[in-house]
Amino acid sequence: MEMLLEDIAQLAQRRSAVIATAESCTGGWVAQELTSIAGSSVWFDRGFVTYSNAAKEEMLGISAEIIKNHGAVSEQVVKAMAEGVLAKSSASISVSISGVAGPGGGSVEKPVGTVWFAWGEAGQETEVRKCCFDGDRESVRKQAVRVALQGILKKLSA
Repeated sequence: MEMLLEDIAQLAQRRSAVIATAESCTGGWVAQELTSIAGSSVWFDRGFVTYSNAAKEEMLGISAEIIKNHGAVSEQVVKAMAEGVLAKSSASISVSISGVAGPGGGSVEKPVGTVWFAWGEAGQETEVRKCCFDGDRESVRKQAVRVALQGILKKLSA
C-alpha cells in the first residue's frame, strides 16, 4: 500500500492534480490513506463521508430520485457521487465508493461484498466499476480502499 500511495503522491504533484473523495462503505478510509503521506495537502483537497442517503443528497447534490430508483449501491449513484465531488470541491480528480460491506444489508441483487466505484476527472467521462469482494466487513472495506487507490493511480497515469 505504501508504494501505491507514494506513486499517487508523485504523479499528483507532477500533474498538479488535486484529489477529493466521496466514501460511503469505507467511511473515509481512502482519505485517511491519502493523507497519511506527508505533504499531501498540496494535492489532496477533501474527503466527503456520505454514509447516509441524506448525506449523499445534502453534501454532493445527489438527487433523491436517483437513490430511490437505483439504490445507494448502484452505478448511477456512485457516478453522481464522483461528479458531485468535482462540483463541490476544487479537485481535478475524484473517487467515490458505495457498497455493502456486511455482515448484513445484502440482497440477492446486491450481496454482501458488492462495491461500486467511480473515478471522475474534469472534462472527461466518469469511469465506473463494480467489484464483488469476499470476506468479512474489514476485508471488504480493505479491498475497496485498494481498488479506489489503484483507480486514482490509473487516472493520474493516463
